[in-house]
Amino acid sequence: MANPLKCDLCDNSATVHLTQILNSKVHKVDLCESCAEAKGVTDPSGFSLSDLLLKASLNPDQPETAVTCEQCGFTQQDFKKHGRFGCPHCYEAFTGVVSTMLETMHNGTTHTGKVPQRALARKILYDRLTQLEDELSEAIKTERYEDAARCRDEISQAKQTHG
Repeated sequence: MANPLKCDLCDNSATVHLTQILNSKVHKVDLCESCAEAKGVTDPSGFSLSDLLLKASLNPDQPETAVTCEQCGFTQQDFKKHGRFGCPHCYEAFTGVVSTMLETMHNGTTHTGKVPQRALARKILYDRLTQLEDELSEAIKTERYEDAARCRDEISQAKQTHG
């Protein structure tokens, strides 16, 4: 018989298993009955998945920091309970909490967004043409005419290929 999973909060056998998939990454939380009840998992109105995904909340030996937003008075406990902030200033006040949670949930902490492939191709072409034009200007200034001719030819070819 396989070893039963242990609770992420204590050493009891886990009987409640939560799984969330974000950006093709699977995040699992295993809890025993008493920890699940204490975290509000059995009560849908009091359950906050953000609370369970925070690394600090999964480690009972790690003390929770007492962070409060100076603008609206929102606390870390309020954030865990509601799963959202009280005002725009909360993002700065809770930077450490948000960074930890985003690293757990996503591929990093910087939003890069999505770009349509054609727009991305145009941007790459524009950047390359700008770079070549700068190199062309510099080559002409420093009288490196072979380099200038190469840049001119590359610019012409890039415009023909993509234009």
